[in-house]
Amino acid sequence: MILAIIFAVIALVLLCKLTFHLVIYALPIYVGATVAIWLYSDGTGWLGSGAAGFVAAIATLAIAHWFLALSKSPFMQCLVGLAFSTPAAFAAYHLVHGIVASSMPSATWTVSLSSAGALIFGIFAWTRVLRYSPVIASH
Repeated sequence: MILAIIFAVIALVLLCKLTFHLVIYALPIYVGATVAIWLYSDGTGWLGSGAAGFVAAIATLAIAHWFLALSKSPFMQCLVGLAFSTPAAFAAYHLVHGIVASSMPSATWTVSLSSAGALIFGIFAWTRVLRYSPVIASH
């Protein structure tokens, strides 16, 4: 029983570490998955729709980096940060909710901890996206 608890804590820590590293890619993954599902439902094969979804995800990330590098307005760069941090916070809310709901009977605490996790991951994604901005980084 003690070994199971130790392994569960280690798995939770590793899951959180993985999420912190991958949270910035929530928007490109969402765009890629949406394009792939849309093409697959229109009759494109799984290989073609998967390849198009992968290209769409890479293009989303490349366009965001390009826009951050060329935009001189901090307001526009904050909009790009918001575009990346909103899906990251949404994904983090559901991740934390799934973890906490299995161990906490109170719905109020589950929603509170899930919201706190979404806020933390959203702020973290925001700062990671804006780290690539030359205007924000120079101030």
